[in-house]
Amino acid sequence: MEKKIISVINQKGGVGKTTTVINLAAGLSMKGKKILVIDLDPQGNATTGLGLSNSTNSETTIYSVLNGNKKITEVIKQTRFTNLNLITSNVDLSGLEVETAGDTRRAFKLKDELSSILNDSRASFDYILIDCPPSLSLLTIMALVASDALVVPLQTEFFALEGLTQLMKTIERIKYSLNPSLDIRGILLTMYDKRNKLSGQVEREARNYFKEKVYSTFVPRNVRLSEAPSHGIPVLIYDKVCPGSKAYFKFTEEFLAQDKKVESAA
Repeated sequence: MEKKIISVINQKGGVGKTTTVINLAAGLSMKGKKILVIDLDPQGNATTGLGLSNSTNSETTIYSVLNGNKKITEVIKQTRFTNLNLITSNVDLSGLEVETAGDTRRAFKLKDELSSILNDSRASFDYILIDCPPSLSLLTIMALVASDALVVPLQTEFFALEGLTQLMKTIERIKYSLNPSLDIRGILLTMYDKRNKLSGQVEREARNYFKEKVYSTFVPRNVRLSEAPSHGIPVLIYDKVCPGSKAYFKFTEEFLAQDKKVESAA
């Protein structure tokens, strides 16, 4: 079984998680891969970053699926980018934890729904990318249970690795009790500043600890990266040649190479 469902996760906010989801999705879709992005963050930033609305009067969001009102196939939306589909999110999602408190199988809800897509030949996606909320909440647990693998954006700044140990513990717990096949596909260094000694230091520590799990690509601090979402366009399309785009194009290649490696080993 190929590793198709990938969550981009870090319980700290502002580490480049949504930016990574949007631009990896755009990079893969430009390579002809069919992509589904699931925005699992109540802030709905992946939704607006891909040019769709996160207003609260929509019945066709991931919230409608997780509360049992809709099937997942009913809420998949086209973006204006070829090969790139999206399940949107909005602030309604933040009430889910309380609303489903009595449901013992709630951690499996997303996994159950996604298996219906994976078994449906008409809705074939090469990759399903999940943008997780910046916390270790029920939504994150749902994503971890549903995922085959994880990409962890790591901001190259002080305390970055401390936060990671907490995430690793959560991942181990989920592996042990709910999803034994979950693994970390890779760690992507973000907001890298070559002039800052600390960036290099965090990179060294990360590579020492996680070895080849750390991608060789790192994403620099870049104004265009932070501008693009306000236009509802991935930076890869907004400004193809800025340093941020170059990094995400390179990261896309590296991401795809991981699956080529697996195929040739099989």
